[in-house]
Amino acid sequence: MSQTHQLAACPSCEEPLDEGDRFCGACGYDLSSVPPAPDDHPTLTIGAAGETSADVSGEDAGEAASVEWPDAPELDSSDTPAPVHLPTDLEGTDSGGAELPAAVRFDDAPEGGDFELAAPDPRTATPEELEAATPPSGTKLCVACRAGHVDPDGYCENCGHAQPRERDHMEQELGAVAAVSDRGLRHHRNEDAFAISSAALPDGSPAVVAIVCDGVSSATRPDDASLAASRAANESLHESLPRGTHPQQAMHEAIVAAAEAVNSLAQEPATAREHQPHQNAPACTFVGSVITKELLVVGWVGDSRAYWVPDDRSSPAARLTEDDSWAAQMVAAGLMNEAEAYADERAHAITGWLGADAYELEPHTASFKPDRPGVVVVCTDGLWNYAEAAEQMAQVVPADAAVRPLHSAQVLVGHALDGGGHDNVTVAVLPFPVPPAGAGSA
Repeated sequence: MSQTHQLAACPSCEEPLDEGDRFCGACGYDLSSVPPAPDDHPTLTIGAAGETSADVSGEDAGEAASVEWPDAPELDSSDTPAPVHLPTDLEGTDSGGAELPAAVRFDDAPEGGDFELAAPDPRTATPEELEAATPPSGTKLCVACRAGHVDPDGYCENCGHAQPRERDHMEQELGAVAAVSDRGLRHHRNEDAFAISSAALPDGSPAVVAIVCDGVSSATRPDDASLAASRAANESLHESLPRGTHPQQAMHEAIVAAAEAVNSLAQEPATAREHQPHQNAPACTFVGSVITKELLVVGWVGDSRAYWVPDDRSSPAARLTEDDSWAAQMVAAGLMNEAEAYADERAHAITGWLGADAYELEPHTASFKPDRPGVVVVCTDGLWNYAEAAEQMAQVVPADAAVRPLHSAQVLVGHALDGGGHDNVTVAVLPFPVPPAGAGSA
C-alpha cells in the first residue's frame, strides 16, 4: 500500500492540509502523486534476476534515467491533459502475449464469420452508431441477458428467459394502512390483488379503505378478475363515502360494482381468443374493510377473511367474516364441527364468488364499534390457512402492528411463506381507530 507524504499545504492551491489527508479538500489534488521527501524510503521492486532497484549499478541507472518519455500536451481550459495515445493506437494482447481477436467468436458462429459485438465500442464509435445502438425510451430489456427485448408474452426475444411479473410481489403503505401481496412458493403467478386508500368523509374526518381479492384458479383469467374487482370497489367507495353514504351501505355498493367489473370480463373478445370456450368465466373472492374514527365496517363474498386483533392481547381476538364455503355450510347446518369440516378435502370449495357464472350475488356486510384500539387484518386464504383461528392470527400479528402496519403485513406474509406458501398470499393491516394525520410506520 502506498503512503501519502505528509505536507503542510497543498502543492496545487496551497490550502492547509490535515494529517492523513490523501486528497486536497479544496481542489481535490491527489497528494499521493507528490514525490517523497529526501528522508523517505521508497518501496523497492524486485527485478527479473531477483535484484532490487537499489542493486542496479550507477551505469545502468544512468541509462534508465535517460529514457525520454513523451511530453503531455498543454492543458486546455478544462485543466485536463489530453491522452498521449488514442484507444485504437494500443492493440493489446491476451494473457499469452498473442493478439486479441477482432470480435467475439462462439462455437456455433454463423458460417463464414464471427458474431458482431452486441454494442459499438463507446470509445471509438460515432454519435450516430451509439444512437442506433441505444434502445428507444421505455424499451424493456431482459433481466437475464440485458440485451434482448421482452415480448408481450413476457419472454426475452434473445435468450428466451421468462421475465418476473410485476405482481409476483407487491407492497404499498399509506400511513394508516398497508398491504403486501406475494405469489407464494407453489403458484406460477400471483392471482391476488389489493387496493388501499383513504377518503374524507363529509365532516372532514378520514376513512381508511382496504380491499383484497383472490382470483379463482379454476376460472379463466383469475388475475384479471381480482384486479378488476379491487379497483372497481375502491373507486366506488371513493365516490360514495365523501357524499355522506353510510360506510356499510357504501361497502355493499362497492361489492356490487366489483361484481359488475368481473362480469364484464366474460364479454371481452380476449377471453374467446386466449382460452377454450368451455372454461369458466373470470371469478374471484372479495373482502374489504372501511375504518372511520368510530366505526369498523367489513364486506365479503367468498372465503377471504377479516380478523380483529386488539392491541391488548389479553383481550380476545375475533374473526369478523363467515366463509362462503362448503365447510362453513356444514358447520352452519350442524352436520360437522369446525375442526371436522375444515379437515375435509372439500372444505375450501367456495359457494359464493364474483363472476358471470356465480349464483345470485349476496354481498355480506357488517359494522362494529370496537371499545379499544387494535388492528383489522384483511387477507386471502393464502394467509389464514396458516393461522385459521382468531387466537392463532393474534399470535402472529406483531405487537406494534398499529404503528407499523407495513412491517406487520410483511411479517404475516412471511409467516405464510415459512409455513409452505402453497397459495398466493395477500394481507392488509388497518389500525383502529384511524391514527392522526401524519402518523405512520416507524
